[in-house]
Amino acid sequence: MKPVKAELLLVEDDHNLGYMLQDFLEMEDYRVSWEKNGLTGLETFKKSKFDLCILDIMLPAKDGFTLAEDIHRINPKVPFIFLTARALEADKINGLKLGADDYITKPFSTEELKLRIEIILRRSGKSIDTSRKEIYTIGSAIFDFANQVLQLHGEEKRLTKKEALLLRMLCQNVNELVRREQLLISIWGSDDYFMGRSMDVYIAKLRSYLKEEPAVNIVNIHGTGFKLEIAK
Repeated sequence: MKPVKAELLLVEDDHNLGYMLQDFLEMEDYRVSWEKNGLTGLETFKKSKFDLCILDIMLPAKDGFTLAEDIHRINPKVPFIFLTARALEADKINGLKLGADDYITKPFSTEELKLRIEIILRRSGKSIDTSRKEIYTIGSAIFDFANQVLQLHGEEKRLTKKEALLLRMLCQNVNELVRREQLLISIWGSDDYFMGRSMDVYIAKLRSYLKEEPAVNIVNIHGTGFKLEIAK
């Protein structure tokens, strides 16, 4: 079992976003407690020890600002990040006055959130190992995520950041469906129509890179998502 990087409290009432963030952060070796309203978020915080809190502002039962004040009264040393769809300058100022270590406006990419979490945890004295190498075998091809390189038949193909992120999510779920909205929110930060068209272009590029691999296929599950199929 891999060591847990840190204990995170996520309070987010959007079920799709909350599920996706929890899934992504757990794949990054964080332990995540996800609550869907401010009251249960506070109760969970009281019961456990957390290294960082990620709080939506527009929460039912108790809003994120009030929750942050309650958390700060219990333990003023715990850092927290606000997530919000509101981009008002007054909200940002209010959040920072409450002691927020960061403030991220939706939509955002999970990679951006991951980097901000790592920065805050290092700043607070938590040692985070970000040196983990991710090497995936795709048929006879080798994918080095950290260096964004796909090795095929003795040649190296340099991938763009989005190509690498997209291929990694497919590799982490080999022979399983990965939903379109999960890919879009994780990598593009939004699941709107234009982002979807952009993702389809990147999928086509990945297919072209792997076309010489007979055991490999990126399947489009119409209207639902994609599946990286690797024959055994």
